[in-house]
Amino acid sequence: MSGEDFNITVSFQHRVRFTRGAFAPGNRLMADLLETRGRSKVLVFVENGLRNFFPLLEGEIQDHFSEIAGLRLTGVEWLAGGEEAKRDDQVYQDAMVAIERHHIDRHSYVVVIGGGAFLDVIGFAASTAHRGVRLVRFPTTTLSQDDSGVGVKNGINAFGKKNFIGTFAVPYAVVNDFQFLHTQPELTRRAGLIEAVKVALVRDGEFFDWLEENVKGLLSLNEEILEEAVQRSAIHHARHISQGGDPFELGSSRPLDYGHWAAHKLEQLTDFELSHGEAVSVGVALDTLYAAKIGLLKTLDAERVLKLIEGLELPIWHEALELRDSKRRRRVFNGLEEFREHLGGELTVLLLEKTGVGVDVHEIDEAIWESCAEELKIRAHSMV
Repeated sequence: MSGEDFNITVSFQHRVRFTRGAFAPGNRLMADLLETRGRSKVLVFVENGLRNFFPLLEGEIQDHFSEIAGLRLTGVEWLAGGEEAKRDDQVYQDAMVAIERHHIDRHSYVVVIGGGAFLDVIGFAASTAHRGVRLVRFPTTTLSQDDSGVGVKNGINAFGKKNFIGTFAVPYAVVNDFQFLHTQPELTRRAGLIEAVKVALVRDGEFFDWLEENVKGLLSLNEEILEEAVQRSAIHHARHISQGGDPFELGSSRPLDYGHWAAHKLEQLTDFELSHGEAVSVGVALDTLYAAKIGLLKTLDAERVLKLIEGLELPIWHEALELRDSKRRRRVFNGLEEFREHLGGELTVLLLEKTGVGVDVHEIDEAIWESCAEELKIRAHSMV
């Protein structure tokens, strides 16, 4: 028996930019960002829901790229977005057909403009066409600008499981254009802030303090405060991915998925009527209270977290937590095994030790967790 091991090191550059009006006359961000050697082709995908808010967007995109030497816009494709786009592979297939029809190659760019689910689907298409085409993301929602849009994941749902089919692929660039941010419905903008709360809880206690201090401005969606929260959160997420040592999640720990094991299951149990941001809000509340109940987190700190979530008028409980199987076990607990299976290895759930500091645990006491769900149910109902 013989053989040899070879080390292969691949370096990625993760570009994250912030601007307003990227396609406006005089904005040079795209011209400076994209390599223009040899007349590269650009194909733009836009989520259908943006058409009503930005009826002139397609023309602005066409005019903008016509002014950039070395780039050739081949088309603007409008496709269905939202969580529905991830339910099956239809939108993915539509994107692949467009990529083939426009003769996009590995020297081309795919630009995607839309919310997190739309970025997931088009990103999946870009990462699998020709085994990977350069992708430029334009997240348009709070949640995608402050979290998922700056990540390196793509995918669609399958077998009743969220993101069962997908890839890890570092985008060529992420452009957070605040022009898109303020057109979203109020709840959509507020719900996305839970990812800023989450990353503050696991990485930066001072950022959490800032969120507390600015909760009224965030609740009222003050543009300056909202944009600062989004930018700080995005940088934290990108920094963790680039410096955390496990960008493609080969290990067993996922600190950026704090509160997500229950959240993903709640989304499924509600047939995705509960938005991702709202589901994460409930998941963060539950895991935070649980950490306090087992003596890991100070009760005072847990109360601060719950009050911040409530101050943003986000949920701390949902009726789907009441659903039980034939053995009277809460169905949400199936999310633990799905979370473990998705990652591989032993179950690893991050809990809070204090604001800004998390610790991995490898089991959840279901009886204690149930008591947390009951306590939050009473608390939520008392606020109605």
